Amino acid sequence: MSRAGPASPGRSGAALPLPLPLPLPLPLPLPGDRKREALSAGALLQPIIKDVGEIYSRLLDHRPVIQGEIRYFVKEFEEKRGLRELRVLENLKSTIFEANENILPKCEQSMHDNLNEVLKRLQASNNMIHRLQEREHEERKLQADKVMADEENRIAHWESFMKEQQNKQAEVDEEHRKAMERLKEQYSEMEKELAKYVSF
Repeated sequence: MSRAGPASPGRSGAALPLPLPLPLPLPLPLPGDRKREALSAGALLQPIIKDVGEIYSRLLDHRPVIQGEIRYFVKEFEEKRGLRELRVLENLKSTIFEANENILPKCEQSMHDNLNEVLKRLQASNNMIHRLQEREHEERKLQADKVMADEENRIAHWESFMKEQQNKQAEVDEEHRKAMERLKEQYSEMEKELAKYVSF
C-alpha cells in the first residue's frame, strides 16, 4: 500500500486530500496466533488511523495555513523591512528631543533678542516719523499763514490802488471840470468880443 506524505500547505489554502487507501484482505487467523493477530490488526489499523488524521487535518484543521500566513506576514513586515518604521520613529524621537532641548531654546533666545532690537528700532522710527509729521504740520501752517498774509497784503494793496485811482480820477475830473469852465469863460468872452466886432 502506497501513501503520500502530507502536502505542505500553501499560502492560498489547504492542499487537496489524498484518496483513501484500499484495505488489504486480512489473513485467516490461526488458533495459536491470537496475540500475533492482535498485533497485526493494530499494525494494519495504524496507517488507516494516520490517513484519517491527515484527511481531518487537511479538511478541517486550518492551523497550518494560518501559521503559514502568519510566518509570511512576520517575514514580510519584520525580516524584509528590517524594523524600518521603528528606526524612523526612533530618528523622529531623537530629532524632536534635540529640537526641544537645543534648537527651541536657542530660537526663543534669538527671537527674544532680535525682537527687542526690532522693537527699539520701531520705536525710534516711530518717534522720527512723529517728529517729521510735526515739522511738516508746522511748515504747512507757516505756509498757510504766509499765503493768508500775502492774500491780505494783496487785498490791501488792491484797495489802496483802487483808492489812489479813484483819487486820481477825481483829480482828473476836477481838472477837466475846471478846464471846461475856463474854456466856457474863454468862449463866452470871445463871443462877447465877436459880438462887439459884429456891431461895428
